[in-house]
Amino acid sequence: MAGHSKWANIQHRKGKQDEKRSASFSKIAREITVAAKAGGGDPSFNPRLRLAIDKGKQVNMPRDKIDNAIKKGTGELEGVDYIEVRYEGYGIGGAAVIVDCLTDNRTRTVAEVRHAFNKYGGNLGTDGCVAFQFRHCGQLLFAPGTDEGALMEAAIDAGADDVLSNDDGSVEVITPANDYMAVKEALAAAGFTAEYGSVTMKAENETQLAGDEALRMQKLIDVLESLDDVQEVYTSVVIDE
Repeated sequence: MAGHSKWANIQHRKGKQDEKRSASFSKIAREITVAAKAGGGDPSFNPRLRLAIDKGKQVNMPRDKIDNAIKKGTGELEGVDYIEVRYEGYGIGGAAVIVDCLTDNRTRTVAEVRHAFNKYGGNLGTDGCVAFQFRHCGQLLFAPGTDEGALMEAAIDAGADDVLSNDDGSVEVITPANDYMAVKEALAAAGFTAEYGSVTMKAENETQLAGDEALRMQKLIDVLESLDDVQEVYTSVVIDE
């Protein structure tokens, strides 16, 4: 990751998410509902639900909203029947982009996603066109100055796949997707609290953009993320700060 500031990029992304906190409540509620419907309403036996609830807690989502979303998934409250859809495409400079959606109207969603790609310099591709460039995994980022040796030892004991040191001094712990919450909690118990964490699609090779190209790419990402049906946007881009 020479020349990349992973810490600055993550902090920028986290700041953007905080700005959209109120909007994120509805998206997280949708994810909680779908997770509860698929695997039941008890997070102890439903890893996906546990992760979705954790997302809600990270943005201070009210407990009653979390509970109501679970009840919609289990059928205790009336709710919308959502389907999961993934779109893949290319951004500025051919950067890989994955857009994960939960929708009750696939026709509307694909039209909105295609419009965003076309208007802001990207190109919606076919299924599978970029997914092979990403790894489905858990990612935990620790601030510069973290004791890397001690963190590595704790991460290995917790079942992590890898520990990566970045040029800016931050440290990443990569986990199997299904073990993300267990590793996160084990590290917290050992005294290591991540500044940022998620189950993600991590690009195997990153595309570095700067200047006007970076601004155009950020605009495309922002517009995609603002769409009601879009849950997550993953990209190979690293934007120079």
